[in-house]
Amino acid sequence: MLINHRRATLIASLFFFTALFLNLERASAQTPFFQGKTITIVVGSSTGGGYDLWARVLARHFGKHIPGNPTILVQNMPGAASIVAANYIYGIAKPDGLTLGALLPALYFDQLLGRKEVKFDFAKFGWVGSPEQNAIMHYMRADSPYKSIDDIRKAKQPPRCGSSGTGTTGFYIPRLLDAVLGTKHVVVSGYQGGSEIDLAVERGEVHCWSPLIATYFGREPYISWHKKGFVRVVMQSGEKRDPRLGDVPTVWELMDQFKTPDEGRRLTKVIFVAATLGRPIALPPATPPDRLKLLREAYQRTLKDPELIAETKRQRWEIDAVTGEEMEKLAKEVTAQPTGVIEKMKAVLGN
Repeated sequence: MLINHRRATLIASLFFFTALFLNLERASAQTPFFQGKTITIVVGSSTGGGYDLWARVLARHFGKHIPGNPTILVQNMPGAASIVAANYIYGIAKPDGLTLGALLPALYFDQLLGRKEVKFDFAKFGWVGSPEQNAIMHYMRADSPYKSIDDIRKAKQPPRCGSSGTGTTGFYIPRLLDAVLGTKHVVVSGYQGGSEIDLAVERGEVHCWSPLIATYFGREPYISWHKKGFVRVVMQSGEKRDPRLGDVPTVWELMDQFKTPDEGRRLTKVIFVAATLGRPIALPPATPPDRLKLLREAYQRTLKDPELIAETKRQRWEIDAVTGEEMEKLAKEVTAQPTGVIEKMKAVLGN
């Protein structure tokens, strides 16, 4: 009788602990991974610029659309036109979905050019999405002698343009215009970001820069500069003229005017994919597919959040989203260039 009692007690205990374990497993499975956790968005540029400002707006709204409602923090990691941040996201950050990168979209230039600093494969990031598809503009201080692209072509002393690195518009737009339109610019590198270049323009250290059109119409000092006529826009990159810049020729019109050869037009098309990629958000390449999918879906919901939309309207920003799937396709296409295009890029954009 004693043996039977002990056996019954043992069996009951086994049933109890099995049920407890199954309940714990079920509860764990039902608890969202991101609950109680913190997601960090690493911004590959300095504070105050468009990429930084967009990341901070995203941080204020993203968490409520992710199951588990994690805390979202922003950390700036400027350096080498976002290469420092990209290398960190790609090779150092844990691929657990808790570290995202707000990276400059032209990073693929550095990869195609074979720069030794690059420790990433642009096509293998886990692309979450972008809030915008952008066009780029090229401006000059209005009090400079450079009133048009033709003036820059004919100038005895070339204008100086500010740049914060090879993958930024401040570097590759002047170099591209020199190659396809016959202009001459001097690129002055070493600035940390757009805000520092703004100050350099105001001080007269440089004459020109090439921000996104969305940035120009979306924040100071450009809003005030535009009203006061402090700068003059001489080129825009879109296929069609932006209505706000109706008197400014597109690069495509200018290439027709100056009879740019076909190889220059092909190069221009490859380079301007960066503008289409907008302000991308990326994950480390080995992030589990289910978390990448979850964050992609949450990102698209965030961009439709009425509170985020109201905030972006106050900033004069326009949302024209690119999905993570679309970005993944573009990243693969743009990094698979033939040797001829790469050699042309090296000739135009190499140091």
